[in-house]
Amino acid sequence: MAGALDPVLRLVGEESAVLPPPAVVAVAEAARQRHGTGIVAVLFYGSCLREQDDQGKLVDLYLLADRYRNVHRSRWMQLLNRILPPNVYYIETAFEDRVIRAKYAIVKLSQFEKLVSRRTFEPYFWARFAQPTGVLWARSEAVRRRIVAALAEAARTTIGEIRPLLADRVDPEQLWVRAFQETYATELRAERPGRAAALFRSFAQRYREITDALLRQESAPISEGARRRVSWRWRRRRVTGKLLSALRLLKAALTFDDGASYLVWKIQRHAGVRLELSPWQQRHPILASGVLFWRVYRAGGFR
Repeated sequence: MAGALDPVLRLVGEESAVLPPPAVVAVAEAARQRHGTGIVAVLFYGSCLREQDDQGKLVDLYLLADRYRNVHRSRWMQLLNRILPPNVYYIETAFEDRVIRAKYAIVKLSQFEKLVSRRTFEPYFWARFAQPTGVLWARSEAVRRRIVAALAEAARTTIGEIRPLLADRVDPEQLWVRAFQETYATELRAERPGRAAALFRSFAQRYREITDALLRQESAPISEGARRRVSWRWRRRRVTGKLLSALRLLKAALTFDDGASYLVWKIQRHAGVRLELSPWQQRHPILASGVLFWRVYRAGGFR
């Protein structure tokens, strides 16, 4: 098993070490310092990584922790992070002549390793981290190796959960586009047509190499029974995943300094629906959530 993963470990290890723009390093360090010595690593992913440009964008970061009690003073936040990871926060910092803004999430390293594996039913983590990810900082080389192994496992999990949905002969682009589309369908998001294909094309050679390395392990055709079971799992994920997405959005309204504005921004970005909040809704985003999600649904923001 380990030998079969060597090409993927090499690939994700190399890409994880690529240096990001200096502005991203600055805001990542500010986020790490906010939570003290409990942080063991900082990951960088998303559109700013794909385009190597943070101008006018929100940088996406993940902070991996050793223990939740070492990064959260509140026991309530520790509990929320444990039972519904991740906790999401906002930060901005000055860099040269501008302000860099970032959204960062916190999850415990050992929990992260489980969440990107097939031990976790929902694709929220493993589908995200099957995509290119940079390790901006790690406490030790041992921590870095654990992260690289987890990123390789995320790719393995994603391919393993999508492959049975496709024909016996499969093209890497077809596989990854289907993976992104299936993942979108499990969240409160209505991505633009062509979004999944654009994600593949941004790192096409990378996805092809990973697919070739992992599918080389196939030793027998996929049975019809296996295809039906996997198809049923994805149908279930569309229900449970949307519920978890709604709960995570509501939780972000608690952890963000301006949680109501984040809620509106996130819905507009992924569902294409613009909401105007009343003063009461801005002060009480949790209480107003039922009305807000009904408005998004009526406007066609998710299915």
